[in-house]
Parts: sequence; structure tokens; C-alpha cells
Amino acid sequence: MDFDAVLEKCGNFGRYQFVLLMLYGYTNILSSMHYFAQTIISFTPDHWCYHDKFANASLSYIRDIYEQTENPHCTLLDDIIADRPVIADVGDCREWIYAYDRDYRSVTTDLNWVCNDAFKAAVGQSLFFIGSIVGTIFFGFLADKIGRLPALILTTLTGATGDFLTSFVTSLPAFALFRFVSGLSTDTLFYLMYIMVFEYLSPEKRTFGLNIITAFFYCFGLMMSPWYAIWVGSWRYYLYIASLPALIVLIYPAFICESAQWLIATERYDRAVNCLKRVAKFNKRKVEEGLFLQFRSYYEQKMVEEAKLNTNKDTFWGMFRTPRLRKYTIILLLKSMVITISFDVVSRNMEGLGASPFVLFSLTSVMYIPAGLTIILLQNRIGRKGMAFSSLFVSAIIVTITGFLIAFLERGEENTILLAVMVGLGRYGVIVSYDAEAQYAAEFIPTTVRGQGISNIHVIGYGFATLSSYVIYLARYFKPLPSIVIAMVMMVGALLCLALPETLNHLFFRKLPETLKDGEEFARNQRWHYFPCFSKERKDKLEQENTKTH
Repeated sequence: MDFDAVLEKCGNFGRYQFVLLMLYGYTNILSSMHYFAQTIISFTPDHWCYHDKFANASLSYIRDIYEQTENPHCTLLDDIIADRPVIADVGDCREWIYAYDRDYRSVTTDLNWVCNDAFKAAVGQSLFFIGSIVGTIFFGFLADKIGRLPALILTTLTGATGDFLTSFVTSLPAFALFRFVSGLSTDTLFYLMYIMVFEYLSPEKRTFGLNIITAFFYCFGLMMSPWYAIWVGSWRYYLYIASLPALIVLIYPAFICESAQWLIATERYDRAVNCLKRVAKFNKRKVEEGLFLQFRSYYEQKMVEEAKLNTNKDTFWGMFRTPRLRKYTIILLLKSMVITISFDVVSRNMEGLGASPFVLFSLTSVMYIPAGLTIILLQNRIGRKGMAFSSLFVSAIIVTITGFLIAFLERGEENTILLAVMVGLGRYGVIVSYDAEAQYAAEFIPTTVRGQGISNIHVIGYGFATLSSYVIYLARYFKPLPSIVIAMVMMVGALLCLALPETLNHLFFRKLPETLKDGEEFARNQRWHYFPCFSKERKDKLEQENTKTH
């Protein structure tokens, strides 16, 4: 008797799963606050070079004076005569006046990382993504050695430690080092908990339950983060709020079990049985002891048979040996790079749009809910390729329009609302793209190398995301430039999707690839313009299935 059958007897959607989903929701809140802490702590308000004549002047007067210069934020003045600025011939700013948004002090204002030193925040933040690459590899390896639950606790505490130590920095080297430490847990914090929920949840409830929990709790964490920052008034105190709640993971073992699939794979059958008994007790189910004996006997026998038959030599690098699989693998790697950097840039590029970046970030974060619902409603209707292509293509158009609006619209309340709506739509598109990408890659990559493949593709994506801070930095030269650059990147990503095979139709016509050989032959006769939602063949098959059902 296999795991799913025994779990059904113990309860696969009961009180235990409810607690598991709530802890998963809490992990989503921690993950959202952790990932976007780098955005919250580095918001930079309007600023101007200090001059003695501005000692008692209003911000509106200072803004009017500096708007007469070519570079308002970083122009050093020699004097002000008849409300006209006299620009200094030599010298750079050493002191600034900041138009603090709700009196919030960010790392850029505290350390004066503006003008010639504005690159420092971008450099420090890029180390965060380098840390995520190292962390994904290291904690992924650790999870296979010591278990998912201890690895989850360690990675969560590591990220929190990085955030906590960042709050004490006063220099770029220290900031870069601790952002690296913080980045170590960026991905593993989320997906290790995802794995444990996935395994203990009823297959019929997985897609809906996981997506709904992620949408609402991740959204809640993002929407509240800016207001926590405003409440405490300092980036240093905000990092306390983002890091200290991570200590709650220390009590996770009191409520949840280790990954059953990992325990089985490592032949720890006694612990696997104890976990199932614990689930049954929590769900108030009575399960006969003989069922657990059958469970253990089933996997002991299966392991013996697999050891005899296991001649598989497939590796991830084998995906580059044959022409079709090599092409698809390279496209998946490029697609991951496109989606990851697009997601990060669009989600973080909130400054200089005429509205408070705190309010804009909070309000547009609500897009996680409709994005999650979109995946649930459309992923199985229009297909994986259709979802990947359309979300990137439409997002590219929206972001392009947003860039031109930033360039040509004048400041005003109506224009601010319009820009906020466009930013929200852009975030919606990239969230859908980001969520859809994971399932697409998992279905296409052959079973024998799926774990390695998904991990490597994910790592490459985060590696490319190290450039996101520099893309946002381009706004220093031309305000809409980040939007234009990232829109071009997304358009390339959308076109790349057309070269990938559709995987949805495996539900009706063929199996997903299990070996590298299967991957090379998969969807060989499928055309680039094939979309299952427009396929008469698929519609006929659906009608046949419905007829059989009724």
C-alpha cells in the first residue's frame, strides 16, 4: 500500500492539513517581507543639495529653485539670487535636504547613498541575489541530507539573521556582506515548506489550496510591509520586524512532520510510519496497525526492485546532448532569466511616479490575489504555452505604455492615479508569468532529471536577477528607461515561449517525458502555433471524455 493510499486513511484534508496550510501561510508572510525588505529599506525620497540659504525654507520653495537646474537632485549651488540658482563651478554635494515620505528614514538617506553614491545601494542589493544562488544550492543539498524540516528552519533563521545584521551596518562592505547572508534563504524558505504541504495534502485540493494560500498570505505580507516601515519610521527598525518573527519556525516541529517522501526515499520507514500515525491522531482517525505494516513492506520491496532495475544514467547535462532537447533547455534557461528579472524590476520600480512608493507598493500588491485566481481558472484551459506567452506579451505592452506615460505625462493627481493603475497591471502580469513558469518547466523536464533541472533553471534565473538593481538604477539617467528595457526583455521572453512545446495536451494524448530519450521525442510533430484552446482535436477529446463520464 503506497503513501497516498495510507494518507487517505489517516486523513489528507483534515485538521492536520488545516494547521499545515496556516503555517504555510505564515511562511508566505515571512517570505514576502524577507524578499521585499530590500525594496522597503532603500526607498529614496526627493533630495537636493544643502545650502545655507535653505536652512528655514519650505520644501516647495527648494523644489522650485532646483527645478530651474538641469540635474535638480545633485546640483551644487554657489548662491541664490532673486530666487534664481547660481550653480557652483566646482565641487560635489556633501550634504542633502530630504523630502521624507511620512518621516521614514531609509538606508539611502541615512548613509547618503544618493547622487554619485547612488550605485552603492544597487551593488549591495545585487549581492542579495548572489546569496540566493548559493543558498538554493547549499540548502537544497542540506535538505537532501538532513531532511526538509530542519533545512527549512535553518534557511529561515539564516535569512532572518542576515536581515537583522543588516540593520547595524554603516558601510557598503558590511551592507553587501549581510545582504548576501540574507539572500541565502530567498528561495528555499518558500519551496521547502511548499514541498511538505504538497505531500500531505489531498491531490484534489493541492492546486486550489496552495495557490489560494499563497495569493492571500503573500499578498497580505506585501500590503502590510510598507505600513510597518512607516509605523517604525526607520529602515533599521523595519528589519527587526522583518527578521524577528522568523523565530516562530522553531516551534514548527511541534505541529508538523518531516517530509514523508524524503523519509521513504532515505529508507527511514519507522519515522515515516510515526509521521502518518501522528497525522491520523491529529485528524482523529483510527487506522489499523496492519495498514502501516503493509505500507512499510510495500516500500521495502519497491526499493529492492528499483535497485535491481535502476540503470538510469540520465543527468541534467544530458539535456544538452540532443538537438531538440538542447534547444528547449536553453529556452527554458533564458525564459527563467527573463521572468525572474522582470518580476523583480516591475515589483520594485515604485519611485518617481508622483505617488508615495509606500502607498503604491502596498496597493499594487493586491494583484497577487487575482493573479493566483487567474492561474487556477486559465492554466488548464488555454494551456501552459498560451499562459506563458500571453502573460509576458501583454505585460510587455503594459510596461511599455507605462514607460511612455512616465516620460510624457506631467505631474498631477489624475496622472498619478493612471500611473498607479498601470503599475498594478504590470505587476499582475509578471506575477502570473512567474507563477505559471514553475509548473511549465516541471512538466516538460524529464522525470529522471526533473529535480536537477528545476533547481538549475531556478538558480540561473536568480543569477540574472542580480542585474535588476542596475536596471532600476537606469532611471537616474532617464526616468522611463527601466520600463523600456524590461519591456523589451519580456517581449523576447514571450517570443521564446512560442518555440516550446505545449504540455497540457499530455492529459489527453500522451505522457509527459520520463527519460531524456522521451524528452527528445516529446511533441515532435507539434507546430509552434499550436495552442490547445484552439485545437479541434482537443475539443473532440474533451467531448468524448464528458460522454464517458455521463
